[in-house]
Amino acid sequence: MIKPHISIIITYYKKKSFILKTFKTINKQTYKNYELIFVYDDDDLTDLKYIKKHIGIFKQYKIIVNKKNYGVSESRNIAIKFAKGKYIAFIDSDDIWENKKLNTQLKLMNAAKADMSYTAYRIIDKKGKILGTRNVSREINYTKLLKYCEIGLSTVIIKKKFLKKNKFPKIKTQEDFALWLILIKRGLKFLPIKKILSSWRRTDNSLSSNILQKISDAFKVFYFIEKKNLIISIISVVILSINKLKNYK
Repeated sequence: MIKPHISIIITYYKKKSFILKTFKTINKQTYKNYELIFVYDDDDLTDLKYIKKHIGIFKQYKIIVNKKNYGVSESRNIAIKFAKGKYIAFIDSDDIWENKKLNTQLKLMNAAKADMSYTAYRIIDKKGKILGTRNVSREINYTKLLKYCEIGLSTVIIKKKFLKKNKFPKIKTQEDFALWLILIKRGLKFLPIKKILSSWRRTDNSLSSNILQKISDAFKVFYFIEKKNLIISIISVVILSINKLKNYK
């Protein structure tokens, strides 16, 4: 079996209504040299049989069943340990990709000699209706990223070697934002791609849609991880929140 060039990581918690659609958008990728690493992060094993029934559409896959609900950060860190690809791509279990997503990003990353890329994306509801879009800048740096996180997790492709020592911090939300800040400070070349190649699904019970949780975790990112002082941390959360609203279209 050919060694996968990309390892696609999905963490799963109570998304049975959407996971088959996510599987199909991965399976329809024009780029085929990948493996799927699926982390079942739910104490309730009811959905596991359903997952095993449908994941067989992939030629290369691995299912990891957590002993308990660890959360997305630890689940992704576990998955990375098993990844065999040169690159890691992330997709949440209710998000969807355009068919040429992987192919397009890899070509542009290789041309730009980038370490990580991310794209613009749509925001959709539970029925797939488009609610808005998130655009990206032509270029990004640490100062700019502090003020507004334009990087959607399900749009990211990154070279695996940078995730061996750099992990997702253990917070409920904003864990990806925290990791991007760590990586950009360490000099990785980030490539923003202005094409819309993914759709992020907003659902009522999603942690990523919980505004108070996100504000609380954003403060943790600035104060505990980035080591900003109390006042700067509070101001940074306000700026981050305002810019998020301004860029909702």
